[in-house]
Amino acid sequence: MNDAMSLSQRADALEQKMSDELDYILIKSRLYSMAEADMGPAPNAGAIMAQNPRARVLMGDDPRLPRMPEKPTLIDFFHYRFGPAAHVLQSARHAVRAGLPEKMVLACLLHDISTMGFIRGDHGYWGAQLVEPYVDPEVTWAIRAHQVLRFYPDESVGYEYPASYVKAFGADYRPDPYIEADYQRMKNHKWYMSGRMITVHDIYSFDPTVEVELEEFTDVIGRNFRQPEEGLGYDNSPVAHMWRAMIRPAKYL
Repeated sequence: MNDAMSLSQRADALEQKMSDELDYILIKSRLYSMAEADMGPAPNAGAIMAQNPRARVLMGDDPRLPRMPEKPTLIDFFHYRFGPAAHVLQSARHAVRAGLPEKMVLACLLHDISTMGFIRGDHGYWGAQLVEPYVDPEVTWAIRAHQVLRFYPDESVGYEYPASYVKAFGADYRPDPYIEADYQRMKNHKWYMSGRMITVHDIYSFDPTVEVELEEFTDVIGRNFRQPEEGLGYDNSPVAHMWRAMIRPAKYL
């Protein structure tokens, strides 16, 4: 984190750090264990080619990553691209134990899907777009909303502003103007409490002593996620290209 980052960006970075640390405690993420080299955004292609005439762009599967099935499912992405995903699994189990409806359990399971994939900034907004073609509109709305609502306490459900945020950013924090504007719209929305439930079962789900298996949610996914027959990334969805980017992350060798 640095001073040039907005509060939202710093909060995203902090939550990502907490989630990464949890995954590292349980087991190294597959992305890191299969590819110890930097898996971040590729440097400028032109500069690479100029400095390394023999460099080549990887156009197919990255050999450092497990090969995906021909018609990948959401569960395949969890197994082969998202790593342990311990935080979201804990979050979904919290939702189950709280008696939330299945679609809200799915929302908790998917709320950080963009950060598990490849987009970390504004992760609620990006995550909502990523799953929108395949889930109930309420799930999409809740995933988008959780990024905003995490900055605002709600005594009715016992949600306080995270102590980790106060410690990291100071007590005089101020959400970005677009966050504040969205909060004013969201707090009176019919699905407000759905988004709020993600924050309730999100921020408290970083326990390194708890292990949860994805198989606990196989039926929930099957009943509530519309898996395209062609496979995620190969259907006619407007976000298919985003899923393909996770299947074959372009690298330079």
